[in-house]
Amino acid sequence: MTALRILAVTVDCRRPELLAEFWRQALGHGKTREWTDSHGLTYLQLEFDDGPALLFQPVPEEKPGKNRLHLDLAPADRDQRAEVERLVMLGARVLDDPPGDPWIVLADPEGNEFCVLPPR
Repeated sequence: MTALRILAVTVDCRRPELLAEFWRQALGHGKTREWTDSHGLTYLQLEFDDGPALLFQPVPEEKPGKNRLHLDLAPADRDQRAEVERLVMLGARVLDDPPGDPWIVLADPEGNEFCVLPPR
């Protein structure tokens, strides 16, 4: 029996519209849904058929430092370098490409880190 399942990975951000669109294009799919909480705060949720949603929660402050949680991604139909180039064209930036390690560290348009690994 499963006690819990992940519904969403929540990203605090200043511009939910920008990040939801970046991640929709980066992941190549997802349906964006907007909803408002009981305090009048509007969220954007990127939903997928095959996994948890990405929820973009507006916050007033800038990102304070390194993420405590990040996404590890692998391209489905192109090589790692080509995928990194595509993500940079969408607005990501490369933070680190450590020699000898299989991952390349990038940041989304608001500075949230994520890694791109070789295809699996």
